[in-house]
Amino acid sequence: MTDLATFTLAIVGAGPRGAGVLERLSANAPELLTGRRRLVVHLIDPFPPGAGRVWRYEQSPLLRMNSMPEDVTVFTDESVLIEGPVVPGPSLIEWVRQVREGRIGWDVPDGLREELDSLAATDFPTRQLQSLYLTWFYRKVVAELPPGIEVVEHRATAVHVEDGAPQRVWLAGVEEPVFADAVVFTVGHLDARPDPAERVLQDFAERHELAYYPAGYTADVDYSAVPPGEPVLVRGFGLAFVDLMLLLTEGRGGRFEELPGGGLRYHPSGAEPVLHVGSRRGVPYHAKTGYRLRGKPLQLPRFFDSYAIGKLCERPGPIDFRADVWPLIAKELAWAYYTELFTGHPDRVRMDFAVFADAFADTGWGTSEMDELVLAAVPGAEDRLDLEKLDRPLAGQHFDSAEEFGKVVREYVEADLARRADVRHSADLGAFMALLSVVGQLPALLYTGRLSATSQVSEMDGWFHGFFSYYASGPPPRRLEELLALADAGLISFLGAETLVTADEEAGVFTASGASFPETVTARTLIEARLPEPSIRRAADELLRQMHAEGIMAEETVPDPSGDHLPSGRIATRIGDSRLLDAAGSAHPYRFAMGPHTSIRSAAAFTRPRTNAISFRQNDALAREILKLVSVRDGSNRHEHPRAGCH
Repeated sequence: MTDLATFTLAIVGAGPRGAGVLERLSANAPELLTGRRRLVVHLIDPFPPGAGRVWRYEQSPLLRMNSMPEDVTVFTDESVLIEGPVVPGPSLIEWVRQVREGRIGWDVPDGLREELDSLAATDFPTRQLQSLYLTWFYRKVVAELPPGIEVVEHRATAVHVEDGAPQRVWLAGVEEPVFADAVVFTVGHLDARPDPAERVLQDFAERHELAYYPAGYTADVDYSAVPPGEPVLVRGFGLAFVDLMLLLTEGRGGRFEELPGGGLRYHPSGAEPVLHVGSRRGVPYHAKTGYRLRGKPLQLPRFFDSYAIGKLCERPGPIDFRADVWPLIAKELAWAYYTELFTGHPDRVRMDFAVFADAFADTGWGTSEMDELVLAAVPGAEDRLDLEKLDRPLAGQHFDSAEEFGKVVREYVEADLARRADVRHSADLGAFMALLSVVGQLPALLYTGRLSATSQVSEMDGWFHGFFSYYASGPPPRRLEELLALADAGLISFLGAETLVTADEEAGVFTASGASFPETVTARTLIEARLPEPSIRRAADELLRQMHAEGIMAEETVPDPSGDHLPSGRIATRIGDSRLLDAAGSAHPYRFAMGPHTSIRSAAAFTRPRTNAISFRQNDALAREILKLVSVRDGSNRHEHPRAGCH
């Protein structure tokens, strides 16, 4: 193959997204890799290809996914609307079954054999098991590459990129660069150095010999210095907190006991700290549901689709997210919710669904007419969708003491667990499915360029993203049962809604208070249990920081039709084709970036089957764009490229 014109592609980041792009390159090559062309793909990542950092096998076996194995796939299917070919494959649960049956040969570590043998479709697997699935997927893709594509693995960190023809990608500890005609950055959530508010707390901690842990990916933070038996303030009540909770309790030798009547009891090891946790809502994320839909198949999107987005753009002036977009999203959620309620539980409504559906379609969300329609059709208050109550369940509630508030939180969590386990409430799953559909439509809204800057940065990226995570991206139910057991054991208490942490200079401690009750808590340790906000300016990654400093990787600024521009912290990319933008706003012809912290705001690299997942659509479009470059770029005078292998 040495007589073929060679095009080299460097993919910086070889986790699920990088592997997904490689799969799409492979799938599209028979159509687009024309003539005497050869594509060499350099995968650059210090962590194992396929799994990457987040899903690497070498992490605590206590950490689990918050998705069921029947809801996880890395393969395209008939629902995915792409130009390239669909190449189906097993979901996670199907893969597990095929490994169990010997139809897929795979070496399963002894520590995971019991889980693999007993895993059910509605369990929540360990992240280590997902790591095996992603690794298998990657190796399958490499093994089935068509003629003309080769892969070179580099288990190293990219630290510098130089422009040129070809570009040079320098790796830590490697003398020679990787020469690349095109570079793709498949970045996940960006690690970031402390923001200004965090630096204030960090400086305060250093002056008073306290411990402060800024926002970060929990599984990668060393919490070994958190002292046992002492109070610890924790800000954040989402998935990062759930991981932290397990690592500082069961991860330190404690154990949970199943009680005969249900629930759990925690037996401490004595090495645990006492966690005082708070957030804006003051309650944990909703547990994942444990049931399937019972009613008629949902037709999504229904009210927040390309037609509705087009109608928004016909209006003069900028689009406001809360005033213009949220009513459409809310109506989409309500449509899916009530479709499932009416068709899955007809005994709990008092109107024919066809009559309700026609009236619902003609009625604006948030109007008195909509309220009257729902009231007439749905007699049970617990069956009516109240999005404001869902978003802020404790708003306006005040209690006399932390003990009284703790009882309220326990009742809230118990009710959530009961509702998410009871198929009578499968309408909640309908709303969840609608939220996934909405996220898939948001890039089309961004593509219009009509969303006001404040709305995009503060409302869509801020409030709505938080609402989505709280409602649809919560922990497995077992984790909330463990939360209650730890509270019973006196190892967790609740700080209340609108938690405020201050640095008490006089006393030399951190102080936390909330809006739910008047008491305060002090501690010498403060942990931010959350991922960092997007910030290319504060990126911890040396390569991204260097590229931003040189102006060859810019921070996205969101233009407002009124003339305002707001920075979002994300890597600036051209939404139409994921090309990297520089400080002057010019798109680089041979550099691309994709991920949640880019302008395209990409979704997760793997997804639920049969949902026309946006991540697969993005991977396919990017792969086809690259292969078109390969077909027109003359590589006859380029340097000799290395053969496939591992470096």
